[in-house]
Amino acid sequence: MSPSCAVIVFAKAPVAGFAKTRLVPALGTEGAARMAERLLAHALEQACAAAIGPVELCCWPDASHPAFLALSQLHGVALCCQGEGDLGEKMARALDRALQTHRSAILIGTDAPGVDAGYLQDAARALQHKDAVFGPALDGGYTLVGLRSPQPTLFDAMAWSTATVMSETRVRLARLGMTHAELCALPDIDEPVDLVHLNPEWLA
Repeated sequence: MSPSCAVIVFAKAPVAGFAKTRLVPALGTEGAARMAERLLAHALEQACAAAIGPVELCCWPDASHPAFLALSQLHGVALCCQGEGDLGEKMARALDRALQTHRSAILIGTDAPGVDAGYLQDAARALQHKDAVFGPALDGGYTLVGLRSPQPTLFDAMAWSTATVMSETRVRLARLGMTHAELCALPDIDEPVDLVHLNPEWLA
């Protein structure tokens, strides 16, 4: 088993009307799709820059979008598909697969540009002495999850996209007797009000 920490980037194809639809009132349909692609490129760049282990881009609904193909070639990362099921099932499956060959694995989305290389390195260090690591989001969810062993119970029947995700996760961690670390809380870019957290250059 490799001592490195695998990094999985979960991403939705940056298609107009499909990605970042809650930003449409502020950015328009095409603008929201461009923002999704910008966030995707940033997340993958930071995952590779962290240099903590191999990076995998896990795509939805499939890996055929030109942005996925171009970024895979640019960074030399593997592409895979998220597969069927709800978000929890997809995350549990991806982490389980990575943990078959790596001592630890971290999964991130593309919605939190604050998840940079240093943040990922902090998460990998936490996994050297904790069972799990999380990056809480300001909206009550989380931007990052890292594990040292498969833990499907953490993801099963979770009320995703609600303000109780991180608090419920803490309850489940305690019930499982797992040790965990939490990094600093970061904003997700989901709603128009969240755009204040972006560098103005991103909105130019």
